[in-house]
Amino acid sequence: MGKQLKIDMNLKTLVTLLLALSLANASYAADVYGVDPEHTFVSFSYSHQNYSIQTSRFDNVSGSIVLDEAASTGMIDMSIDMKSVSTGSAIFNKRIQEDDFFATESFPVATFTSDKIVFNKEAITSVQGILTIKGISKPVTIDVKNFFCSRSLLTLQYTCGANAVTRVNRSDFEMGKYVPFVGDEVTINIAIEASKN
Repeated sequence: MGKQLKIDMNLKTLVTLLLALSLANASYAADVYGVDPEHTFVSFSYSHQNYSIQTSRFDNVSGSIVLDEAASTGMIDMSIDMKSVSTGSAIFNKRIQEDDFFATESFPVATFTSDKIVFNKEAITSVQGILTIKGISKPVTIDVKNFFCSRSLLTLQYTCGANAVTRVNRSDFEMGKYVPFVGDEVTINIAIEASKN
């Protein structure tokens, strides 16, 4: 009886130790990256009465990325300062922030969060997450291109970067004014660089 109890205790201790090592390894393998605001921008484009494709961007984007390349998992938490919108026109910068579009007085920040990053070997190919604009949250899939990581020759920090794209309907976020004369579908392009903390 005493011998069996000792064996059971040893097995329990071994299982606990293995679990602790597993958690420690998982924690160790996950790297946290801070977004570089000087090289990270979100732009959006849409059809303007079929005459042209208009493009604007947000100048202030922040956030963090957690990557565990060994396990092919990760998390993303991004924020966009909606008041930093730059259309190329001071008049339209003000107009697009009014209530029937971005409503920046009530909703100054848009967010994107994800805990599902899709890898193909060592490269990220897509990200599935939740985009929140004007307090409205919708699932989106972002296609990732040009994913690349290395140690920066300038900062000496380990850095990852990518270009990515997704498409949404602005009417889904209560910004459907002038549809269909101004296109409902909006293409969102992301240029991002982030360095390991």
